[in-house]
Amino acid sequence: MKKLRMGVLGLGEGRSVISAVQSSGAWELGAICDLDEKLCRERCEEFGIEGYTLDYAEMLRNPQIDVIGIYTPDQLHARHICMALEAGKDVVCTKPLMVDLTQARKLLDIQKKTGKRVFVGQSSRYFEATMHQRKDYEAGRNGELVTVETSYISDSRWFLERSWSHEKGFSWMYNFLIHALDLAVWYLPDVEEVVGFGTTSSNSRRLGVEAEDALKFLLRDRSGVTASVTGAYAIPALARPVEHFITCTVRGTMGASKADCPFDYGYHFSEPGKFKYTETESFESKRPYYYRFEGETHHAGEYQNYLEDFASCVHSGTTAKPDLMEGIRTIAVMEAMSRSLVSHKVERVSDVLKDWELEEFFPEGR
Repeated sequence: MKKLRMGVLGLGEGRSVISAVQSSGAWELGAICDLDEKLCRERCEEFGIEGYTLDYAEMLRNPQIDVIGIYTPDQLHARHICMALEAGKDVVCTKPLMVDLTQARKLLDIQKKTGKRVFVGQSSRYFEATMHQRKDYEAGRNGELVTVETSYISDSRWFLERSWSHEKGFSWMYNFLIHALDLAVWYLPDVEEVVGFGTTSSNSRRLGVEAEDALKFLLRDRSGVTASVTGAYAIPALARPVEHFITCTVRGTMGASKADCPFDYGYHFSEPGKFKYTETESFESKRPYYYRFEGETHHAGEYQNYLEDFASCVHSGTTAKPDLMEGIRTIAVMEAMSRSLVSHKVERVSDVLKDWELEEFFPEGR
């Protein structure tokens, strides 16, 4: 199988991507790029890389690069994706795909014109526990889906000290809660109705940050299946084993399963009338694969998992998910969630798509 060659744009989060590429038999590193020359030099020394560029356009002109990995600040994603597609490159972009739907139609038009792929690196789908949970679900072990519960709880008060948390438009939803939301829409891809509430704690207000830092939402798809999505970020959190930072519970007519990310998985699948105790599995032995750097600040294992999945789809001619369409629809769900925080009412995703003149790309029942 021919290796894909990646150019990595953005070397903060891109640190994990470089590790993933260098550790994978499906990839090789073509170039690295960042505006911070000191950071470029640090990554070259850390990973034994011979050179770098400060010019994104220069990297895009490199004919040997197949895929651009985009790990820049969120508000730059849409522009950087457009540039990569127009240069004839496939794209892997970290979450969120974009921070609003302003560039959605342009992205869809450019992708249609170029025929290039866009894959959203939603790393939460690629933790060990969530991968096993999804495999069981796709095998039909849960039966008919009834409801999903997801959460991302993190004591991230340190984030309030960063300058970007004080910028206009900062949202815990796009930076943090999107992990839990993505797990919910993975199982409910046709979410239509959204309602939710948020609270801004005094911890945030004291530092001049007004964004809601405790959030609870209910989602419902067109068939009536529901999901809950919960997040809390500027208050103390409980530690393992009492509480895991990301969780996903899938409940169906034949069984329930819970992924406590990254390594713990519990499930109860049974036939009608047969009682069965909950079984648990731990994949703690894979911790070194996932956490490769100091502490647990960078978890490169999920990046390697999703890059290898993307490479497999490229070689088989299939579509790696979430793709551009799914990524855009997730942002539409998030806009409906944001609207509900203001209106305190149920908001419809179809209304969001209509307001942005995107309904033609997402016909009812898609």
